[in-house]
Amino acid sequence: MSINQNNRNTSQSLSMTTSTRDEGASACIRNENQSEVTLQMVKGEHMRLFIMALLVIPSTVLAGWSLYEIFLPNGLTTLEVAQLTLGLTLFAWLCMAFWTGIIGFFLQLFNIDPLSLRKKQVTPSALTPITKRHAVVMPVYNEDTRRIMVGFEACIRELMDSKSKDNFDFFMLSDTRDMEKADAELRAFTRLQKRLGAFSSQVFYRRREQNVHRKVGNLKEFCERWGANYEAMIVLDADSVMSGERMQDLARRIEQNADTALVQTIPMPVRQHTFFGRFVQFAAHLYSPMLATGLSFWQTDSANYWGHNAIIRIAPFMQHCGLPTLEGRAPFGGEILSHDFVEAALLRRAGWHAYLLTDTTGSYEEVPSNIVDYAIRDRRWVQGNIQHLGLLNVKGLKTANRLHFLFGAFAYISSLILFCMLALGTADALIRATSVPEFFVSDYQLFPTWQVARQDMMMVTMWGTAALLFLPKLLGIALALIKRRNEFGGAWSLLKGATVELVMAVLIAPLMMFYHSYFVISVLIGHSVKWEAQEREGRKVPWKVAIKHTQIMSCLAVVWGVTTFYFTPSLFMWLLPVLVGMVLAAPVIRLSSSNLLGQRMYKWGIFVIDQEVNECKALKRLRVAMQYFAITQHKPEVPMLPDSVWQTMPEQLLNEQPTPMRPALVENL
Repeated sequence: MSINQNNRNTSQSLSMTTSTRDEGASACIRNENQSEVTLQMVKGEHMRLFIMALLVIPSTVLAGWSLYEIFLPNGLTTLEVAQLTLGLTLFAWLCMAFWTGIIGFFLQLFNIDPLSLRKKQVTPSALTPITKRHAVVMPVYNEDTRRIMVGFEACIRELMDSKSKDNFDFFMLSDTRDMEKADAELRAFTRLQKRLGAFSSQVFYRRREQNVHRKVGNLKEFCERWGANYEAMIVLDADSVMSGERMQDLARRIEQNADTALVQTIPMPVRQHTFFGRFVQFAAHLYSPMLATGLSFWQTDSANYWGHNAIIRIAPFMQHCGLPTLEGRAPFGGEILSHDFVEAALLRRAGWHAYLLTDTTGSYEEVPSNIVDYAIRDRRWVQGNIQHLGLLNVKGLKTANRLHFLFGAFAYISSLILFCMLALGTADALIRATSVPEFFVSDYQLFPTWQVARQDMMMVTMWGTAALLFLPKLLGIALALIKRRNEFGGAWSLLKGATVELVMAVLIAPLMMFYHSYFVISVLIGHSVKWEAQEREGRKVPWKVAIKHTQIMSCLAVVWGVTTFYFTPSLFMWLLPVLVGMVLAAPVIRLSSSNLLGQRMYKWGIFVIDQEVNECKALKRLRVAMQYFAITQHKPEVPMLPDSVWQTMPEQLLNEQPTPMRPALVENL
């Protein structure tokens, strides 16, 4: 399982490059006071991907050669050729992730900024005033009213206490279709306005009658109606919380870097109480700083957008991110589902810069609390990410953005490739075990041809694969011990949590391999999925549900195990880690969803994170307010909205180069 996909560091700055654009666009975005620019220059940005290629390609070739040497002595069969082809693809993916982690480790260890490659990491001064207006927007859809209102208010109060409070307006953009929840939202918003007093004039609630194009349409309508009033928008998810310091920092970075359109933070999981939720949360806090630093090294100013906890400059977003409906049928046609990747790519295609801010402080989210809900969320992401493969040929995309599309899809397709490799290897072994070997393959052969088993190469390949999988994790643990152990409750607590995390990751990896394989096949044959609100609060999975979601997997594992044990005991031992996870899937799902077990882990100092050691003010606001929240029984009042300043968001032509920015859209820059 790719728990480290939650990918979410030490304090660092963004950087800025001086790239050439159309004259019209350059004139519109010129910053007259370049001395105030706080994004550092990216050094050698054109060489970063070349460096990665020099690392990844030889590593992949070496791994492929080791497989070839194992298969070659007895002659390559069709099944072995298929395994070798799939293995090369899988090793390329593993090597890319491996070298990203290794680079991130050394940059973090020596406090080197991944963009400028300098020791000094400049951030905007908190004393620099914010001079322009920004919006904080939270799109919601059939969510738990208490959670979204409490989180929304926590973010509001973070900025209400700041000197920049007059520079921010807040919008809750509801697409809720459940009328009971819609009424609860309106009542809760009425209560919120009364609690905020005079500041309520800067807080707005809008519910669309028709949620056309889902979240994409929700944000598009906001931009078209009110976007011209603001320089940028900070996009929150329904479970997002951001500190006032982080939101102001994002606004300063946008204001002081006129050619930057997107700054993405790393949302760190918080507020988890089940064993599984705490496991995911701990893994993200432990490994994200290192992995994100490595990622920032090679993507430079072509960072991805993850849909929330980011700031976006509104004018270029409106000019270049109007998403078309794709021709053809699913999975590659229809509405663009994982819109965030595409929007970042379109901004970069138009010459705007996008950065990943690898400082993890002040940006938070929540994750599914159990494996079933986690898998349901992944099912939606599988469909959206596979659709990106059909966008690889969009004209003008940067190489890094094409890689984002490719790697996003391959994060799930790799599970199917691994599953196919295991199945093909099993089939090959069974054929050999049930066939009489031919020692004399020609009519006039004097000596027999013995079957050769390259045990030496098998061991080298096994340990090499283990290094690709586990060395980045071990380096992440070592890095945290050296630089951040107090954030995890001390060295002993960190080691205990890391040990349990490694065991748990190995145990649930077969489950996620099976689920992702099934999801990929389902998407490729045209099955679609509804994008509904996800479960956000902890819940214990009933045995009935756990068995329902694992019975096919477990039965398959039993048949697989019995067959291989009978015919090829040596293969059975190799498959044992996979088979154990699949057979025990139901109890693993059930037990890992336990709040009680999660609480015991915390008492034993396992899976402790920094925000539990030293809780920030924003999360404390959220925790306290969740206990006392109540929806008013008074008649809800129709909320006032700002006057509309309508500007149309044009639909993009993906097979044509984007046009320069229109002055009408950037007059407020």
